[in-house]
Amino acid sequence: MRYSESDRPPTEFASSAEETLRRENEELRRQLQQLLAAHTATGHPGTGVPGRLWRPSSTTIWALGLFVMVLLVIAFFAGYLPLHRRSVVIADEARDRAQAVPRVPVVTVGKSSHDTSLQLPGNIQAVTEAPILARADGYIKQRLVDIGDRVHAGQTLAVIEAPELDEQVRQAQANLHQSHAAVDQANANLQEGRADLELARITAKRWANLVSDGSVSVQENDQYQAQYQSKIAAVHALEQAVAGTQGGVAAAEANLARLQNMKGYRVVEAPFDGVITLRNVDTGALVNNGNTLLFRIAQTEALRIYLNVPQTNASSVHRGDAASLTVSNQPGRTFSGIVARTANALDPASRTLLVEVHVPNPDRVLLPGMYAQVELSSSRSNPPLLIPSDALIISDQGTQVALVKPDHRVHLQPIVAGRDYGDRIEVMSGLHVGDAIVANPGDVLHEGTLVEPTNKSATGSQ
Repeated sequence: MRYSESDRPPTEFASSAEETLRRENEELRRQLQQLLAAHTATGHPGTGVPGRLWRPSSTTIWALGLFVMVLLVIAFFAGYLPLHRRSVVIADEARDRAQAVPRVPVVTVGKSSHDTSLQLPGNIQAVTEAPILARADGYIKQRLVDIGDRVHAGQTLAVIEAPELDEQVRQAQANLHQSHAAVDQANANLQEGRADLELARITAKRWANLVSDGSVSVQENDQYQAQYQSKIAAVHALEQAVAGTQGGVAAAEANLARLQNMKGYRVVEAPFDGVITLRNVDTGALVNNGNTLLFRIAQTEALRIYLNVPQTNASSVHRGDAASLTVSNQPGRTFSGIVARTANALDPASRTLLVEVHVPNPDRVLLPGMYAQVELSSSRSNPPLLIPSDALIISDQGTQVALVKPDHRVHLQPIVAGRDYGDRIEVMSGLHVGDAIVANPGDVLHEGTLVEPTNKSATGSQ
């Protein structure tokens, strides 16, 4: 690499000067030896006395000394002056840099987009799912379906053999016949009592007429009048007995109907169209009324997902909003859904809003129990402000941004951050639309620092 004289290092200049002096000294020594050899050769021949030695004159010595001094001065200035000049330039640049106003890129604060999306995890569930329990005591005589089978409403799933139930039905039928016989007996007694009442009424009337004529005594008339009143009471009692026996008949009929309905439960049927997701019994298994789970059936043509939306996003989720979901076993495929309902109240433990999303599943690709990522899309009437994430200053003073005021001085403005999009972040309070903030403040900016804003751009449209 070649250097100009101004760019060569001082040490290189010094070594070059020394090398030049060394070569000149060697050249002078060689010339001196040649002169001595020539003078010796021109001496008096035959005498053996050498010729007179050459001695340099004082002018030559002063010329050589002056030449050496000039070389030393040239070497000194060639090394020192460029080094001094460079030091002066560096000092001037440092002073100018210290006195110059820093140029910082700024961005203009803008609002986020009116359309927003929120991604949350959720578990897929069937919209309609029901456990099927035994309603009759007995044994499984036939099991006609298994897990994964698709069934229709009213389809027979299993048959229960219940011999004890058959005995109970026959006993109930006998009790019903007995109740009917008791009603007939009570009606016969009532008819007999009514006949006795009519006779007592006629007798009492006759004795009342005889008393008025004085043919009989008043005591005898009172006796027959009392008998008449007793017969009236007896008839009322018989009527109540008939009503009681009729109530017994109604109870026996109800019991017989209940047992006959229980006999109908020996045939287990599907309550709706769906798929058998659980089979808990097999042929010959003992089942108890209301305690034994036989099957579980679910409708998979439409599925639902429950989501827990954080409080910061709860106000942006409404019934009817669009939703889309993805599952890991179907990469690249998106399923569309809709927000069916919300709880309209936050869970005080988690501060989240329960949201139910319905997703059509006509091809039955989605299965209950799957894990899915659901993205909710909604529209906001008053979207928050949006700034770059690099503009944040996190310190013991909290979350701040470097706000550039109109006088080009920096103000560390505290803010309340909202939703984080990764490269951008929402600001809930602390800034206004049109404020200029430093895009990447770093650690060099402090309160009141004078800056020169550059590269202004707007944020927003997330």
